[in-house]
Amino acid sequence: MATQARTYITLDDLLRLRHRAKGFSFLPKQPVHSLLAGRHASRLRGRGLEFEELRPYYEGDDVRAIDWRATARLGAPQLRVYTEERDRPVILLVDQRLSMFFGSRRATKSVVAAEAAALAAWRVTSLGDRIGGIVFSENGVDEIRPRARQAAIGALFEAIARHNRALRADDPRPADPGLLNIALAKALRLLPHDGLLTILTDAAGADDETVRLVTQVTAHNDVLVVFVFDPLEAELPDIGRTVIAEGSRQIEIDSSARGVRSRFADRFAQRREAVESVSRRRAIPVLPLSTGRDTSEQFRELLGRRLARSADPVRRASAP
Repeated sequence: MATQARTYITLDDLLRLRHRAKGFSFLPKQPVHSLLAGRHASRLRGRGLEFEELRPYYEGDDVRAIDWRATARLGAPQLRVYTEERDRPVILLVDQRLSMFFGSRRATKSVVAAEAAALAAWRVTSLGDRIGGIVFSENGVDEIRPRARQAAIGALFEAIARHNRALRADDPRPADPGLLNIALAKALRLLPHDGLLTILTDAAGADDETVRLVTQVTAHNDVLVVFVFDPLEAELPDIGRTVIAEGSRQIEIDSSARGVRSRFADRFAQRREAVESVSRRRAIPVLPLSTGRDTSEQFRELLGRRLARSADPVRRASAP
């Protein structure tokens, strides 16, 4: 792991990101421009809609929102009016395993996941949604139940910072890929319906059980995957003999050997394909976040392109 990569994040760092949580949105029907999903459409349903009232139809109203039964009963066109639900539960699944303790550029994957979680938490609470989380690592799993406004942010950020600070390159324990599924199972119990699960991970250890759990969540909720990666994983440069470290594992390699570079690229491609496959089959948006660039800037690029377009609640109510 290169010395210039930032290895840890503090509670104060997470709190200060509040002022950078702008320029992106988790709005209903928000298109997500994923480098992984390619041409496949991936959208967030967003918050639900609550019926507010019937009112007379006026010229220019969306005819798809006409309540035909009420129209027949009252003898004049009647429109169903909806308002956007508030207080939607949002769960952040924050990966702080040993596999995330790697970075060759600006920061480690564990730091980027922590930053992305903080930005998401500040943004969704500013919109009136409840925030909760599952923070997991080889040091355990913390559950923070969704709470309104900023009531849960302190506990969530403290858990993230604590797990992040506990990461050690000399940790003698092997990485535990099964923790991802354990965390997903806990999230499934915390998020029964009409919520948003945001998974921030490098997808290490994802398997058929991961797909099954994510599929269960998508039956009644939105899912957003934030796929955290380091550029070195995707393409190992030719820098001669060097030591690569990931958690407690260290290996000296000859990066000038084409076969070595190819094996590194294949390993990353397999993880990427696992994420792509779930994204294609379930239309789950995927945000690829690189450790080499500012996290908030990447969020704005991936989630902010349609921010200026406001959605009409009545049109959303009648949309398929």
